[in-house]
Amino acid sequence: MQLEIRPDPAEVGRARRWARSRLAGSGIGADESLAETLVLLVSELVTNAVVHTGRPAVLRLSVPGAPAVGGRAPDGAAATVRLEVVDASARAPRPRRADGDDTDGRGLALVDGLADRWGWIAEGTGKCIWCEVDRCPPTTVATAACETAPAAYGGLAYGAV
Repeated sequence: MQLEIRPDPAEVGRARRWARSRLAGSGIGADESLAETLVLLVSELVTNAVVHTGRPAVLRLSVPGAPAVGGRAPDGAAATVRLEVVDASARAPRPRRADGDDTDGRGLALVDGLADRWGWIAEGTGKCIWCEVDRCPPTTVATAACETAPAAYGGLAYGAV
C-alpha cells in the first residue's frame, strides 16, 4: 500500500489518517499500542520528508499476514510491519542531538526509540527511510519481552537535507 505525499505540512495529518485506516483494515485496532506507535512513526517520517526536502514523497506501508482477531499475527507467529518514506533527496539523514529547548531535531530519535529497526537506502535519485515494528504473537513467557521491550533511545535527529 502506498500514498503519494505532496510537499505540504497538511499532508502529515492526511498520512496519519491514511495509515490508521490501512492498519484497521489489516486488523490492528486504532486503540492498540501497536497502531499508536505506527501512526507516530508515520508522522515523524512524513514530517521529515515534507520539512527537510520540500519535494513530493511516497509513504509505503506493508502489513503482512493480517490477523483474524486482536491485531496479532496469525498462527501465533510474529510478523513485521514496515513503513517506508521515499523522497527525491539523495542526501542522507544527518545525525545530530537536539538541546533541551530546541523545538525540532528529535524525529529520528523517536524513530530509533520506537521502531525495532530502522535505516535508509538510496532509491532511484533519492532515498528511502524505513522502519520496522514487530507484531508479537499472543503473550507467553517467551514472547513477553517482545511486547514490553522498546528499542533503545538513540538520540539521533534528522538533519537538514
